[in-house]
Amino acid sequence: MIKIIIDVFSGDDPKALIRGTAAAVNVYPDVKVIMPGDPTYLERELALCDYDAKRLEILPASEVIGNDESPTTAIRQKKDSSLVRGATLLRTDPEVGGMISAGSTGAILCCGIFVVGRLRGIDRPALAPVLPTVDGGNMCLIDCGANADCRSEYLAQFALLGTGLMRSLCGVKEPRVALVNVGAEDHKGNMLTAQTAKLLAEMPVNFVGNMEAREALSGKYDVLVCDGFVGNVLLKSIEGTAAYAVSEMAETLRRKLPGEENAQLIDAAAREVMRRYDYNSYGGAYLLGCRKPIEKIHGAANERTIPYAVGLMRSMILSGMTDKISEQLDAMSRA
Repeated sequence: MIKIIIDVFSGDDPKALIRGTAAAVNVYPDVKVIMPGDPTYLERELALCDYDAKRLEILPASEVIGNDESPTTAIRQKKDSSLVRGATLLRTDPEVGGMISAGSTGAILCCGIFVVGRLRGIDRPALAPVLPTVDGGNMCLIDCGANADCRSEYLAQFALLGTGLMRSLCGVKEPRVALVNVGAEDHKGNMLTAQTAKLLAEMPVNFVGNMEAREALSGKYDVLVCDGFVGNVLLKSIEGTAAYAVSEMAETLRRKLPGEENAQLIDAAAREVMRRYDYNSYGGAYLLGCRKPIEKIHGAANERTIPYAVGLMRSMILSGMTDKISEQLDAMSRA
């Protein structure tokens, strides 16, 4: 049985995430869920759901870490919060494979570093969502917000983590690693990108050079490496531009093709496209570089998000990705 912790109390709508968790239990018969939080609240909401109760366990926790709190202070002072209780169980129980949380990015990062622990050879864990590309494939963007200020050594480690993710989760044998930059030419960029490019050329990854942001979804690259500031701006630009472009296209088609039947077809097509770029459909971002897998879902996630997120976490656990990356890091340290 695959055991996964799901922290719903740190999200905007815990009730919706509880319903989503119950649905995920029904979708994956080989998964057992552990939910940290207020037992009275959880039992009341779960009583409204139809699910296999034998595969859902409640882990009592009396506190919640809010988005407006200092992450380091919160995890130190709120030991009985749903997030810290979940992270502690993830670290101490060898049968628990991973954790999903809708909580504060900073608090999750701190829990990953100070509670769960980092892989040997990794200085900073990084957030990495897997996004769809225009050719029907996927790409990993790393880092998308965990580390706003980075050294070149961190970005080189991100490339290794992203490569491991794409190999394990998406089955890409030799992921093409690109460095997000202001131009594809070798001489473009700033001091950080110049230093990082030199390191990536010496790393055991398939580094193919610099990449301009407009090529992010082209399908030409599998792993996009950048610091968390650039990655977060790029991710939100992709989401916002996709929504704007689809809306404009749908409105133009409605004018060109009047009629109720055409309007329904256009709206259905627009929804189908947007589902591919909706954070509720691609689950969340992975906090890579910790000793066990952690998945950060959006604070505004809904019940539809959880089954996607559980499916991805299940695949990551079954692939043994963390152990494989750890082995590669050990091999590099011995070389």
